[in-house]
Amino acid sequence: MPKDKLKTIYVCNQCGETSPRWMGRCPSCGAWNTMTEDVVAEPTKSSSRAAAPVRVTGQTSLTPQKLKNISTTEEKSRIVTGISELDRVLGGGIVIGSVTLIGGEPGIGKSTILLQLCSEVSKTKNVLYVTGEESVRQIKLRAVRLNVPEDNISLVAESDVDEICGLIESMKPDLVVIDSIQTMRCTDISSSAGTVSQVKESSARFLNVAKTLEIPTFIVGHVNKDGAIAGPKVMEHIVDTVLYFEGDKTLPYRVLRAVKNRYGSTNEIGMFDMTGRGLAQIENPSQVMLEGRPLGISGTCVACVMEGTRPVLSEVQALATKTNFPSPRRTASGFDYNRMYLLLAVLEKRAGYNFSSQDVYVNIIGGLKLDETACDLPVCIAMASSFLDLPVGEKTIAIGEVGLGGEVRSVTHLETRLREAQRVGFDTAIVPKHNLKMIDPAQFPGLKLVGVSYLREAINTIKLK
Repeated sequence: MPKDKLKTIYVCNQCGETSPRWMGRCPSCGAWNTMTEDVVAEPTKSSSRAAAPVRVTGQTSLTPQKLKNISTTEEKSRIVTGISELDRVLGGGIVIGSVTLIGGEPGIGKSTILLQLCSEVSKTKNVLYVTGEESVRQIKLRAVRLNVPEDNISLVAESDVDEICGLIESMKPDLVVIDSIQTMRCTDISSSAGTVSQVKESSARFLNVAKTLEIPTFIVGHVNKDGAIAGPKVMEHIVDTVLYFEGDKTLPYRVLRAVKNRYGSTNEIGMFDMTGRGLAQIENPSQVMLEGRPLGISGTCVACVMEGTRPVLSEVQALATKTNFPSPRRTASGFDYNRMYLLLAVLEKRAGYNFSSQDVYVNIIGGLKLDETACDLPVCIAMASSFLDLPVGEKTIAIGEVGLGGEVRSVTHLETRLREAQRVGFDTAIVPKHNLKMIDPAQFPGLKLVGVSYLREAINTIKLK
């Protein structure tokens, strides 16, 4: 039987469009610099002329189920992991038959959290851990360090997708972990592991087994230099949940965030602390984020951001210092760079503070990214505080959106944010005056609510302290 010839094609990792030559822009989806080289088998003339199998109409092996007979009770449709932060992000636990893709920077803790997940689930169920990157002995060393129970966890070091799928079908575990998809390889595809065609086909086969046998599967995906999961975008489309593990590797805090979730909210986050014994849950992130906050120093203010249903307090630091160069420098870490420019323009035009001769630096402590407009007011107050060299009260929090006219606009979930500030111990809250009409200040004893309509009023409140 003649062997198939190999040929080089270029595949768009966004939409899967193929081309015999490289192109800077994909003709299908219009994305730039997404065409990657791949090697596939070209069928010979004899095989290409082979007749397609004839399907007899009216014959099938499929047996559909009545919708009323399918169980939807919570205990039969989800597995509660025992890791509350992970359950929060997943929407209450692992859905039976779901496929979850988890990505993140190298060394961020993807394999660690999945091994801890296997540890919790294996207390009542059987788990299969498939690794293509490490040996079973290396997994055992990590499991010993994390104190993982060893009774119901099975390990296998294999990269052949068909062999793994056969093992899953014969073993029928309650949970499968694939680490990682870029090391898996389908033997009938003549290209190396990690290419677009291999990742696409491997994901499809694992998905088929997971849906057919209703076995929840976790898949680890590597990320490229842009921070996106490496491989075709179709891989993120076919899975049920996509999780990103974020955080600065120089800091101990890790944030687990869902960017796609068919069975829950994508606004929830889980927070972890990387320790020598693995990832420890942070159930009170506000208190952790405010630890070590400098007191009596200008340029700091506390903001409250909503991550799903959870309010998180975070410290905003700003530094305005005189520059010796004609073009002042602007730097933002954890806050949108263009948004900072907009707020600086509002401070100059509407509040009368001249930053044209000042270098301005904004930093969000703890590695969080404040992308909510309710953080505009604390950022403005922090910058004005540094400019005036006037400290903000150590128990003062600011909440509000700032418009181009210098007005402080209302925000959502203000009561939830104020309860969190009250619980942590704050006694003053600078909030939009319009929001005060819709809440009862008597519900927050010990917390003074200061309503402001314009940015200038908010800055004047810190001058009076």
